Amino acid sequence: MSVIGIDIGNDNCVIAVARQRGIDVVLNDESKRETPSAVSFADKNRLLGSSASAARNPRSSISHLKRLLCLRGLDDERELRFLPFDVAPDGAGGVAVRVRCLGEDRLFSPAQVLAMLLSHLKQIAERDLEAPVSTFVLGVPSYFTDEQRRAYVDAASIAGLSPLSLMHDCAATALGYGIYRTDFPKTGGPMHVAFVDVGHCDTQVCVAAFEAGKMRVLSHASDARLGGRDFDEVLFDHFAEQFKNQYGIDVCSNVRATVRLRSACEKLKRVLSANAEAPINIECLMDEIDVKGFIKREEFERLSLGLLERIVVPCKRAVADAGLTLNGIHSVEIVGSGSRIPAIARMVGGFFKKEPRRTLNASECVARGCALQCAMLSPVFRVRDYEVQDSFPFTIGFSLGGDSSMSSNNVLFPKGQPIPSVKILSFHRSSTFNIEVFYADPSQLPAGASPKISSFTVGPFQASCSGKPKVKVRVRLNLHGIISIESASLIDDVMDGMGTPNSNMDNADHEFASRGPDSATNPVENGTSTHSEGMSHPVVDGHEDQSIKVDGARRGRTSRRLEIPVTENKYGGMTKSQLSDAQEMELQLAHQDWVVEQTKDRKNALEAYVYEIRNKLLEKYRSFATESEREGISRSLQQTEEWLYEDGDDESENVYTGKLEELKKLVDPIENRYRDEESRAQAIRDLLNCIVDYRIAVKSLATPDRDMVINECIKAEQWLRETTQLQDSLPKNIDPVLWSSEIRRRTEALDTACCHVIGHKASPVRAEDRKVADQHGSSDNIFLPRRCPLYRTLHRHRRILLRAHLRPGPPHHRRLRRSRPRWPSPSHGTVLLRFNDLHHHQNLNPLVVPAVQTIGALKSYSDLSPVPHIAVSNRVEEEEGLLETVLAAENLLDFAWGLKSAFPSSSAMRSGG
Repeated sequence: MSVIGIDIGNDNCVIAVARQRGIDVVLNDESKRETPSAVSFADKNRLLGSSASAARNPRSSISHLKRLLCLRGLDDERELRFLPFDVAPDGAGGVAVRVRCLGEDRLFSPAQVLAMLLSHLKQIAERDLEAPVSTFVLGVPSYFTDEQRRAYVDAASIAGLSPLSLMHDCAATALGYGIYRTDFPKTGGPMHVAFVDVGHCDTQVCVAAFEAGKMRVLSHASDARLGGRDFDEVLFDHFAEQFKNQYGIDVCSNVRATVRLRSACEKLKRVLSANAEAPINIECLMDEIDVKGFIKREEFERLSLGLLERIVVPCKRAVADAGLTLNGIHSVEIVGSGSRIPAIARMVGGFFKKEPRRTLNASECVARGCALQCAMLSPVFRVRDYEVQDSFPFTIGFSLGGDSSMSSNNVLFPKGQPIPSVKILSFHRSSTFNIEVFYADPSQLPAGASPKISSFTVGPFQASCSGKPKVKVRVRLNLHGIISIESASLIDDVMDGMGTPNSNMDNADHEFASRGPDSATNPVENGTSTHSEGMSHPVVDGHEDQSIKVDGARRGRTSRRLEIPVTENKYGGMTKSQLSDAQEMELQLAHQDWVVEQTKDRKNALEAYVYEIRNKLLEKYRSFATESEREGISRSLQQTEEWLYEDGDDESENVYTGKLEELKKLVDPIENRYRDEESRAQAIRDLLNCIVDYRIAVKSLATPDRDMVINECIKAEQWLRETTQLQDSLPKNIDPVLWSSEIRRRTEALDTACCHVIGHKASPVRAEDRKVADQHGSSDNIFLPRRCPLYRTLHRHRRILLRAHLRPGPPHHRRLRRSRPRWPSPSHGTVLLRFNDLHHHQNLNPLVVPAVQTIGALKSYSDLSPVPHIAVSNRVEEEEGLLETVLAAENLLDFAWGLKSAFPSSSAMRSGG
């Protein structure tokens, strides 16, 4: 299960992932920590993230997704000026994007475009984690309404993701700040910290209370129309007017020039954050005119004075809603991409009368906090106990039957309500009724936002004629900040004709125990009462505590509980059918993107092959190709290159694959000659080594077996000599008569024939013995069977061999030295000797002399290694034969570092034998 957090900003996105060592930021395809929040549509595919460039194709590049979700209709001219692409009404109060995709004009909702970006971010995370990603925590602005939060959830569903939570940006920042701090006071009250997040398009402020192991967000405030892009716009207006007067060009009349100037102004703003003055230079901005300008930081701050004064407004509101004074704020943290402007930091510091601190990474803090929250919600990671309590920034009310008259009694969730929260509503109703849920105070919403949330129809149901039926509705404000009715039940009193309780009915009227700050049951004029359940007492297993009250006076009555269906009618958002269609469309577009990428890869492979073979024909392959072959291949390469840059610039994957195969048919014979020339020499060496090794092995065999092996070796030598002479007489530019594969087959035939003769004399090998042998050398070790006299002789002296090491040198320098590492257990039948050490000693035990002579004979005969080490073991493959592994003498002679003394006892060694 993946544990990631995603921050989708208006300009850039950041992905953070929780690992065992902490929180890391995922790098994108360009090894950057931030990915542009942009989707561009080409003729055949989409360009997502870093690939999308508004400067190249401004009409088809979709950006500013946050503001696009908040846009209501086409009346907001201020927002529309930031959008270089076409938008149209969607019929539900919002807007849709009009682009040309796959050869036709299409309309995409903001949720669909957001889903495309989420799919791209999902691929980046999966590539980094090398595991599928399905769950995550997504950061959202606190000012998002129910409709925009649902759009985020729908976009995640379209992208194949399931958000565990939509977390407010400032709450995520506060979590990343508080969970690592250990200096919070345990007594004397909480520590209050204000977080100011100046983003690309908005400014958010929250006040949080920190205690040891606990964080509680007290208030949220925001300005959805004040961000870094507004300061960019100040520079844009300034230079647009300057260029109009100086160069006579109207930048606003050209979409491409507008995009380029805005991009240059954004870079200029960053330069002014660290310098007192900065120039601006743009080549061919419009009508082939190069423009340049200059501005000082003082002038920029004077032009932005109106925006700077608006920074303190959400700060004041956040402190007031938290019920604190400025003296109660212990610290101020400033984050966000727009917070790097020095004048903003001065304004925030001047209001709070404290110097703003930059403890957190300004661009990554939200994503890191979301990843931490995801780790806390995920069963995969074990996070230390830390309580996070966020609050809801709006007041939510309800009404019955379309009556939206406001009063204090029909407030469902007040502003600052902890999330998640549950409230129980009790109604005296005997038939179907409607509940309207809305934002009770429109002044708390961003400008232009609709106060409507949803309409719920409770029913149909029919209560009995007698008694007082009661309907209880369970309303939840979930982790996403979305309102829903989880359940509704009818509690009805009915008469039992016998005056006894009915066994099919519940005898109890279940009253839900109220919890949280609004636990008091408030009577309402229409016969409604409410019970609330706050964050401080979470629901256990989805059930509430119930207290049972039985009316003993009414023995002839009994209460029954029936579940009532609830139907929701959302204002805005996507229906189930629209969501299904959007998911299908996303799959089609993703498949088309994959096809286009595959086609590009095949085209690039064909182009790279053309250049590679052209160079090799002049160098490596020159002596392996005839003149006619070189001319034909060069001509085909030239034709293919011309075709790639002309008619073949836009073809299908199959066409590029076919062209590549045609070229390979011409080049493969030459490549085969070149490669076989190198491998043939190694194959000849292997065959010769095999012949030599078998000639060594046959000395211990009976005469008939020895003659049979020697005859096979002579035949192989004769065949190799004849074919090699024939091959050497031929030029390199024709196909060889002696292929390396044929030599390898001859080597295998020789092995088979010789092993058939000597293999049956070897004892079988155990799998565990083979493993031990492999630890002390490659397959080049000499393996001797247990029945071999040499093995028995060495095994007889194994205890002394494992106990001592005789250093070479003059007799008066001989002495015992303790062995360094332990050797393998003798039970495995492995004995390691060092010939250089053995030959220095004159008086060897007579039983060991044959072993030393055998080892010396092998060394002097093969002479394949300058280091005379040989491993002697009892393991041998039954089907391969005893001395097949002798062929290893080059690495075989590398077994252990020490002579284990060959004397039968240490006293014999001290006495000179």
